[in-house]
Amino acid sequence: MARKEQITKEMILNTAFDLTRKEGIDNVTARKLAAEIGCSTQPIFRVYANMNELYSEIYQKAIDAFGEYYENFESKMDTPFIHLGLAYINYAKEERKLFQLLFQSDDRGDISLYELLNGQVGAVSKEISKAAAAGCKNPSGLFMKMWIFIHGCACMVLTGDYDLTEEETIDLLQDMYKSCS
Repeated sequence: MARKEQITKEMILNTAFDLTRKEGIDNVTARKLAAEIGCSTQPIFRVYANMNELYSEIYQKAIDAFGEYYENFESKMDTPFIHLGLAYINYAKEERKLFQLLFQSDDRGDISLYELLNGQVGAVSKEISKAAAAGCKNPSGLFMKMWIFIHGCACMVLTGDYDLTEEETIDLLQDMYKSCS
């Protein structure tokens, strides 16, 4: 009778993702992961051919986590791009290491920042459509201006230079939207 696998692929991926969330992807090593799980490195390399294969799955899990965060982010703002901006800035606050992995990494594979942000839920497409419905003549151009501003705010969160309240952030985003639309 074959011995039952105690260390599963799901266990390895979830532990690696949690480690990424806490310490960043650069600190996910086979030895550290094995120590977290409480095993040798053998089960990791039984499931994954190499660490890059695991990193790819961590990255995809991070993309899915951002999409879920965006979808579940509470905001009652009707102004285009405000919900997206608030969710993005708050994600930088709450999920610092995942934000860095997704939005500040050099290695995104073949995924553009736009595709990453738009995700499966169509976050950017929804906001552009909302801006067009509100009468914006160039909603894609408006998105680019808003995006540069929103991304800058989120990056300031990571450096500790962003201390605005949510209300102040909303006012800032609305002012930016009005000045560009």
